[in-house]
Amino acid sequence: MIIQDMSLKSNIWKMYAFNFFRHQFFVGGVIIPFFLDWGGITFTQVMLLQSFYVLSVFLLEVPTGAVADRFGRKTSLTLSAVAGIMAAIIYSIQPAYWVFFIGEFFWALGFSLVSGADQAFVYDTLKQLKREKDSKRIFGRLGSFPLIGLVFATSMGGIIAATLGLRYTMLLVAIPLVVSFIISITLEEPKVRHKNKPYGYFRTLTNGIHYFRKHTILKILAFDAISIWALSFFVFWTAQPLMMILAVPIIYFGFVNSAMAGMEVLAMNNFARLERWSGSKRNFMAYSAIIPGLGFITLSMTDYVPAVMILFILIAGFGMSRQVLISNYMNKHIPSHNRATVMSTVSMLTKLTSAILYPIVGLLVEYSLNWTFILLGSAILIASVFSRVKEEHLID
Repeated sequence: MIIQDMSLKSNIWKMYAFNFFRHQFFVGGVIIPFFLDWGGITFTQVMLLQSFYVLSVFLLEVPTGAVADRFGRKTSLTLSAVAGIMAAIIYSIQPAYWVFFIGEFFWALGFSLVSGADQAFVYDTLKQLKREKDSKRIFGRLGSFPLIGLVFATSMGGIIAATLGLRYTMLLVAIPLVVSFIISITLEEPKVRHKNKPYGYFRTLTNGIHYFRKHTILKILAFDAISIWALSFFVFWTAQPLMMILAVPIIYFGFVNSAMAGMEVLAMNNFARLERWSGSKRNFMAYSAIIPGLGFITLSMTDYVPAVMILFILIAGFGMSRQVLISNYMNKHIPSHNRATVMSTVSMLTKLTSAILYPIVGLLVEYSLNWTFILLGSAILIASVFSRVKEEHLID
């Protein structure tokens, strides 16, 4: 029993490491030059690729969540690393648009296999160790390690591009993914309690979706998480066009991305403190929506570069980190045997929302970047007004 508990405890730090290496996305710091210069495609084609990616995730999300619930979270995590390795290699074969679509499909498969399964794996580990009350702190760290990985990787991406070339910023991503694969096969699968006996794949799939559909609190939390995050995420795609307009040297692009990710890490590791400073958990939910909403609107009113950088950082830090906190609260309302499927359902809905928004935001950016910021900020503020999250929904 002691040996098993030690093995289960090691799951936590192994998952931190798994997430760190899985997010060594070197190409992220130079993603636009990679596509436009090495890939030879247009910005519109880049947006179409992203729409294809999120649509693929939408189609794969719940089926892969059911794989995790039926065959084990460990299996799903391992397969996600394999899919990622294949994606990095395929993407680097040659600068051809059709090759990029194949690569995006494997990125989507890898993401879908890990989405929901990683949080379910960690929560079930904590539950078996009788440490559920530590979930807020653990989930904050679990969400911060991918961002720490991105901070490191995006900074390295510029160096790799300058010394080896843009192609290698993608190809070398396979190396840390191999490390994440090795880590995944050493994980200890926690026990998942079923009410009766384990269901088959399709029963698992339909039960998870049905549970979410019938659970009012989960739907309320999901609306809040999806709407604010999906809109805030566009700071990633609109930051570089604005920096180009403001003639910010490209060498600083990666550092700005790193600073945005760093602010997310800071927020994720201080959720309890931020909630306390806000006066209540519900207040923090409101403030973390108002800040990115007003941030986007303010971006439309200033061309002062330091202020623009600060706004980027605040929007990313508060608007994109809060989904991890809400995921923690959602897990408290889901039984173990449905957890990965339900969380994957939420992630699927997030991707569907993004798939719809991508072409709309793309057209808005081409029309007016300032109006894009105003509409994104206004939409976030409206979503926060319509949020029905109550203090009693936010269980520690």
